[in-house]
Amino acid sequence: MKPFLGPVLVILAQWARLSLGQGYPFTAEQERNANRTLSVGYVVYHGYTILDVFGPLQFLSDLSWPFNITLSIIAKEAGPVHSRPPPHHGPDGSEMDMSKMVDAQIVATHTFETAPALDIIIVTGGVGDLTLMEQKDRSIEDFIASRFDKTEYVLSVCSGVGFLARAGVLEGRSATATKSVWGYVTNFGKNVTWVPSARWVRDGKVWTSSGVSAGMDMMVAFLRHVYGDPVVNKSVNGVEYAAVVDPNWDPFSVVHKVPGANMSIPMQGLVGPLKEYP
Repeated sequence: MKPFLGPVLVILAQWARLSLGQGYPFTAEQERNANRTLSVGYVVYHGYTILDVFGPLQFLSDLSWPFNITLSIIAKEAGPVHSRPPPHHGPDGSEMDMSKMVDAQIVATHTFETAPALDIIIVTGGVGDLTLMEQKDRSIEDFIASRFDKTEYVLSVCSGVGFLARAGVLEGRSATATKSVWGYVTNFGKNVTWVPSARWVRDGKVWTSSGVSAGMDMMVAFLRHVYGDPVVNKSVNGVEYAAVVDPNWDPFSVVHKVPGANMSIPMQGLVGPLKEYP
């Protein structure tokens, strides 16, 4: 009896047996990445946003079929990490008790002290950062600062960019953030050029996304940069996800009335299946 493979893995398995896009103009960086192992570290904490982690992780998982990718889940302590936020105070000072929320747990495989060498660091957003701020816990910021120069790519999703800003690694760079709490997140960091209308922003090796679901679009763009379009596009079409491919299309900056945003951005964007390569 043949083992069952999901439709996405079947597609990628077939594609991996081919020449991975004959005639496609792969860059030297993409050629190098295709022939080595990339070590990915996902930084999480109690109160992380579920889709910030598992949305982008779907594409990473798919790409680990044709390419060599390892994954470490990194937190202050190894073991279960809860998506349910701990009790905390909101940005306005009000008490927040979210104990009735559904709790999805992810298991941290490493601590900040035991994490392996990493090629890619991804920092999730989530309400739990408010608790860490209250506790004056800078363990994530210290980890980012200590690993930044040794890491090839650093990504943040949603409010996770606040950790990058507080770590000081955004100084002199452009970045974006979730638009729903734009005023809160953009208070952090020095000499950061905050881009108000952007689904995601790339500045050198740093990639930052807008809120929650934008992390999936950023990850698609990032993986296309890392590996090239052919296999990534097959993965995206395999999960039937209509990715936003224009980083400047950000209607939520209009919805949330972000200061300085382009208010003429059309609310309905052009999204759909990505181009496939023979």
